Amino acid sequence: MNQARNPTLPKPSKALLMRLWFHIEVKRRMQLAALFVLMCAVSFAEIISIGAVLPFLGALTTPERVFGHPIAQPLINLFDLREPTQILFPLTTIFASAALFSGALRLALHWGQTRLSYAIGADFGSSIYRRTLYQPYVVHLNRNSSEVISAISTKADTIVYTILLPLLVVLSSCMMLLTIFVALLLLEPTVALAAILGFGIIYGFTILVTKSRLSIYSRVISQEQTSIVKTLQEALGGIRDVLIDGTQAIYCRIYRNADQRLRRAQSSVVMIGGTPRYAVEALGMVVIAVLAYVLASRPQGLGSAVPVLGALALGAQRMLPVLQQGYSSWSTLRSGEGTLEDALSLLDQPLPDYADAPPVPPLLFQKQIVLERVSFKYGPDLPWVLHDVCLTIPKGSKVGFIGTTGGGKSTVLDVVMGLLKPTAGNLRIDDQRVTEKNGRAWQAHIAHVPQSIFLADASIAENIAFGVPKNQIDFARVREAAQKAQISVTIESWADQYNTLVGERGMRLSGGQRQRIGIARALYKNVDVLILDEATSALDGDTERAVMEALGEIDQEITVLMVAHRLTTLRDCSHVVELVNGRVHRVGAYAEIVELQAKQS
Repeated sequence: MNQARNPTLPKPSKALLMRLWFHIEVKRRMQLAALFVLMCAVSFAEIISIGAVLPFLGALTTPERVFGHPIAQPLINLFDLREPTQILFPLTTIFASAALFSGALRLALHWGQTRLSYAIGADFGSSIYRRTLYQPYVVHLNRNSSEVISAISTKADTIVYTILLPLLVVLSSCMMLLTIFVALLLLEPTVALAAILGFGIIYGFTILVTKSRLSIYSRVISQEQTSIVKTLQEALGGIRDVLIDGTQAIYCRIYRNADQRLRRAQSSVVMIGGTPRYAVEALGMVVIAVLAYVLASRPQGLGSAVPVLGALALGAQRMLPVLQQGYSSWSTLRSGEGTLEDALSLLDQPLPDYADAPPVPPLLFQKQIVLERVSFKYGPDLPWVLHDVCLTIPKGSKVGFIGTTGGGKSTVLDVVMGLLKPTAGNLRIDDQRVTEKNGRAWQAHIAHVPQSIFLADASIAENIAFGVPKNQIDFARVREAAQKAQISVTIESWADQYNTLVGERGMRLSGGQRQRIGIARALYKNVDVLILDEATSALDGDTERAVMEALGEIDQEITVLMVAHRLTTLRDCSHVVELVNGRVHRVGAYAEIVELQAKQS
């Protein structure tokens, strides 16, 4: 019901725009206020330019009437004019100056609207990226990365094109239409009212007919933008399997269908936005023709009608494009609601307290890591992954984890690293419980080597010192870490050595080389807790033994936790923990576990 009474800005849009306003920085709000002042100035300039055409055209047709008009006397006295024809030059100058001034202000408004819209769009893109990176690990596990990539790479831009710019254009168009209408109303009330009524009926009817379709197109555009990014990400990310399986045609078809639906919806929005223009232009010509006939039929004759006709024609020439531009922007605004809603859901993500805080000193860790009856599940309706896990890991020990797939090994490590918060129970460091407030202080102790190593498309040195600006890399530490990871000899045999580019996701390296770089990356951090989650699974036996021996020779104060696919990998561990179905099945020395497994087999 509310939408029917106010078709220009439906209630759902108002709620979305209020949420959008909340995310606009104070500095941008002040710039928007300055832009509003400029809109007022442009509207005022339109009145001046329309008003200036009356005496200008009057001086062209009947200069005697203008020369004798009381309002013209100050101008006549100022320039000491003697003849009626002499008034044409100053009036021409005034009209031309008013037109130039109005055009300059409109250009400034266009520049301001565009620059400010793109600046706010950049703020939104950065905010979405920042808020997403600060989300808990479990949020990332439950979210498709293509949604985030789409929101940052395409939907933040779409907000600029379909929300911010159109909204500013709608506001400025409304102000300009109001001032032009007032000017025309003072000039010729009947004609002005008739024109506004006719134009209003055309645009109002079009809005009522198309608003539901625009909402549908809005959702289609938002969904297909995400689908396209998802298809690109999956196909290019798994290009090896795509080439082997010959599934190029399948992915091309998925992409083509999504792209066609997206472009069909976008073209429909453009067509809806431009539809009323032709009817309004035709109506405007009819209004001018009828008015010319009526005014020419008056006793004063055509001479007195020309100035009025000129002013009305100028007003219509200003009003019709503004009216069409405002409507087109409204239709674009409606089509962007779905995209805006998706982007706002990411902009609404909360930031943790430590996001804006300076780096915290590491949590005091002198004695032990304790898992105190830790249980965990990924969601309220999902099964338990860990059940009452109780472990005490002394500082400086080397503890290995074994168990069947799905037994909870990696989940235990994620809890220890503070990536997952226990559903029940506690993680304690010495006697202090790890919470959201001190989680970053505990993570400052940790380096992690996963089974699948992410490598940036950068140099070997930049990948070992991952996250460190290039000009701040300590190359001595890079070489030392590479030596301990048993990859320095290989790197130094290459022409560019540590400046060798690894390619996207390290495609120019073997699996074993990628894993050793991942281990070197962890060692570069100089931390006292090293966690390896099947980090040596891609290494051959000799390289794995060399890496494990190097890890055994590192500082005895460093605590090492590792998950291994092969039990022999854990031979240097002080303790081995066996997990079965999310429970601690047994804990013992390496020799004890080997003996027990031999008896069972």
